[in-house]
Amino acid sequence: MTTPNGISATPTRIFQPLELNLEIETALILEKFKEQLKLDGKAEETIRSRMQSLNQVSRIVNINEPDQIKKWLANLIETKPCNWNNKTKTKFCDTYTAFLTYKGTNWKAPKYPIVEKLPFIPTEQEIDLLIAHCGKTTSTVLQLLKETGMRIGELTQLKWIDIDNERKTVNVTPEKHSNPRVLPISDKLIAMINRLPRNHKENVFQPKKHMIREYYCTQRKGIAERLQNQRLLKISFHTFRHWKGTMEYHKTLDIIHVKKVLGHKTTRSTEIYINPESVLFLSTTDEWISKVSHNLEEETQLIETDFQLVRSVNETTAIYKKRK
Repeated sequence: MTTPNGISATPTRIFQPLELNLEIETALILEKFKEQLKLDGKAEETIRSRMQSLNQVSRIVNINEPDQIKKWLANLIETKPCNWNNKTKTKFCDTYTAFLTYKGTNWKAPKYPIVEKLPFIPTEQEIDLLIAHCGKTTSTVLQLLKETGMRIGELTQLKWIDIDNERKTVNVTPEKHSNPRVLPISDKLIAMINRLPRNHKENVFQPKKHMIREYYCTQRKGIAERLQNQRLLKISFHTFRHWKGTMEYHKTLDIIHVKKVLGHKTTRSTEIYINPESVLFLSTTDEWISKVSHNLEEETQLIETDFQLVRSVNETTAIYKKRK
């Protein structure tokens, strides 16, 4: 190429810094990995969680270099410490392994010992405080979690057609390979649900879990500060499930019943509630109050006050019990 003056001119090349090129390259491959996760049928929340952790780490170290990832996880990069616990590190390693597999490479993932801890079980008063002080929609979410023990992912899938006002039940579509179930709900909860605006078409609530969680965390922080109760900050959505499982086991001592309420495939998942129940209710004896019902009205009253059927004597008479 020549200029009007006949002087040869060479096009100016713009050289980008290596770091910028790496950022662009990383962004492109992460976007392609995200597309592959969608093609593989991964749940939206799984995709969001995996991409969030990969993007976070890519801003700290080169995610194309497994050795750098290992050093960062081991806290060998002093200027960029990793503050994750072992459970979070293990989860990220699973994500990173999937990412490397997509790229056609592999690594020897580090293994981190995970100490199993008993779930945090708040008092019912603390749960009710959060419900009472949150906004209309969030308080309805919390009341539903309290009464049913469903997962937040199951709650976000709820459709208006799943709420049976006449039978006072909710039809739960399972997630995480759980069982579907129909669960009873109170008149109070039905009224709360029916007062909600229908802003999400057929869905009762915002279908994106992370958005509901953000709304809740913001409100929870303010409530904990106002009430001077830092324990409230430990109450996550999943805490309601732990609370429900523990309370149901305490009321019934029936692990199969709790398994059905929570939708577990096996009792192995349900057994975690046995120990918290025995610790929280250490002073509780196995003494019972017994009542006999002679007609439908008396039977209904006993059931509504948490009495359990022991056996039917005849067509009209039945024996009930509940703990003192």
